[in-house]
Amino acid sequence: MTTNDNAAGSNSQLMEENLAKIEALSERLIKVVSGKPAANPAISAPNQELFANAVSSYWKAMMDNPAKVFEHQTAFWGKSVKHYVEAQQVLAKGKLEAPADSFTKDRRFSNPLWNTNPYFNYVKQQYLINAEAISQAVEDVEDLEPIEKTRLRYFSQQIIDMMAPTNFLGTNPDALEKAVATEGQSLLDGLENLVSDLEANEGELIVKLADEKAFQLGENIATTPGKVIYRNDMIELIQYAPTTDTVHETPIIMFPPWINKFYILDLKKQNSLIKWITEQGYTLFVVSWINPDASYADVGLERYIEDGYLASIREVKEITNQKQVNCIGYCIAGTTLSLTLSLLKKRGDKSIKSATFFTALTDFSDQGEFTPFLQNDFIDGIEDEVNKKGYLQSYIMARTFSFLRSNDLVYTPAIKSYMMGEAPPAFDLLFWNGDGANLPGKMAVQYLRGLCQRNEFAEGGFELMGETLNLKDVDVPLCSIACETDHIAAWKNCYRGVQQMGSRSKTFIVTQSGHIAGIVNPPSRDKYGHYTNEDLSLDPEKWLEEAEFTNGSWWPRWESWLKKRSGKQVPARNPGDSTHPELCDAPGTYVKLNARG
Repeated sequence: MTTNDNAAGSNSQLMEENLAKIEALSERLIKVVSGKPAANPAISAPNQELFANAVSSYWKAMMDNPAKVFEHQTAFWGKSVKHYVEAQQVLAKGKLEAPADSFTKDRRFSNPLWNTNPYFNYVKQQYLINAEAISQAVEDVEDLEPIEKTRLRYFSQQIIDMMAPTNFLGTNPDALEKAVATEGQSLLDGLENLVSDLEANEGELIVKLADEKAFQLGENIATTPGKVIYRNDMIELIQYAPTTDTVHETPIIMFPPWINKFYILDLKKQNSLIKWITEQGYTLFVVSWINPDASYADVGLERYIEDGYLASIREVKEITNQKQVNCIGYCIAGTTLSLTLSLLKKRGDKSIKSATFFTALTDFSDQGEFTPFLQNDFIDGIEDEVNKKGYLQSYIMARTFSFLRSNDLVYTPAIKSYMMGEAPPAFDLLFWNGDGANLPGKMAVQYLRGLCQRNEFAEGGFELMGETLNLKDVDVPLCSIACETDHIAAWKNCYRGVQQMGSRSKTFIVTQSGHIAGIVNPPSRDKYGHYTNEDLSLDPEKWLEEAEFTNGSWWPRWESWLKKRSGKQVPARNPGDSTHPELCDAPGTYVKLNARG
């Protein structure tokens, strides 16, 4: 038997094995897709009425001003024909190359073949011409309310992003090159990744962002030493071990958001804010929230305040024998810390000495990039969803955040996993990002309707726990840190909320970068700087224009502010006391509860 015969036999056997794998994967794919629960159209697809109104407005414009519409159509067809002719002219010269490309660079088209290969260049340029035409058509729609125009702009951009040639195997040179180089193994691996992701999420297509087996909570992530010293059905309260001989007498309670897990602030030793705070000589307590299931359907913001904030304050005061505590609230937990401060003022309770807010919105008058999701049709869909299930599944919120940056957070990971067949990376931040938490049904609707949609806390009062809570009642010394490029809690909106608070001692800091990287910004990295300006009477643009920029992390500046409000030095406190025995090691048990149960 010749060498060629052996090679042919080997290739034939490999092909048979791959065909068998494809058949098995196809069966799994059919099974998981056929068993997928029906989607709620209100939260899974753009509103049909919105597009109907847009089409109606476009046709009305055509009737009222046909010359304008004709001009746009002519420009589109003119660019398309010109593009086609240029490609043909180059090919007519006998050269397999692309014509001159005047479009600006886009990371999606970084492969040189997009510029040099006539086929891929033609596809890219036509896509960009089409995208420009769609965007222009949306901008020219005139008879829509501003909110509806914003929504139309968002959903049309989603269509543009979705239809990018990079998202399809036949027009993605990176995927095709790898398929050839691996003799198709990358496509087989990609199909395996796709089926596995669908099976792991009950048929929902959620791309696995990180290698989940690479991290173990308490072992190689969230490792700062501490003990759970209190637990109820809403929280585990962690007291972290001291790292200094003495500490400031006033303890700190950190309230992280319950949309995600608290260990974003304790990923690893090098960037752990939790570890850094203990190293500065503070007694630090951190709340770890329960990951709710259907049994928490009737849990509202009242329970988060009563059994989360007020319970933590009560227990920490008892453990440390202090009358006051300093509090930190991150994102939605910062919003709720503001509600708690208003409630305590109504009750005449001065337990909170100072408050620090991380990327916390309290004035929702400008809904920003969340405008498409804060209208009645979408929130009606959310209400219907939580009425059926009792809670809002974590992937719904995660998907909403991801589609605000769909190219980076949806399509690029999908291309790498499903087309390129790449295994997800062992990346701690992405591991945390994929470890989401559910929201109780009642709480989700209260937050979306009363705070986000109607802006009651800043405008008129938010009714809760027998009181009318107002933003102006937040009157303790406060420091608010917002992030310059935050697309979840825009810094200008955070600033407007702080302006309305009643405190006579307010500090506002804007750090470079976004919602996570701006906060998790240790001094050792010396990566992102920050802005400060004591004049909070200015509008946001003027405030930033006149602000002083400082290189490096905001952490030391904030700690200098905090220690002035933290009292004298006392002997370091070990976790717990005689009435608060150690229940388990940090990071506790609640943080390990998976959103899927």
